[in-house]
Amino acid sequence: MRIYMQLGMIDNKPPKFCSLHLNEDLLAGWNLVRESGIQGSYGKVVKIHYDDHQSALEALIEVRDAHIHKGFRVVFAQGEILG
Repeated sequence: MRIYMQLGMIDNKPPKFCSLHLNEDLLAGWNLVRESGIQGSYGKVVKIHYDDHQSALEALIEVRDAHIHKGFRVVFAQGEILG
């Protein structure tokens, strides 16, 4: 599962991005990796471990929805259809 979102220029501030993806680790757990920052530069990367896929997917949906509420729009999504 991968989602890429952007927030356009507001008040002459550069556009922002947020990239979310889930990946399975070698110990049957799941990682939610979130990279966010200013478009065109390196972003801050945060990785959170979850014991099961369902918990990781729920966390991804929660982060996605929070960013949409802030004005971000989904530019690219790959993988399972999210609620």
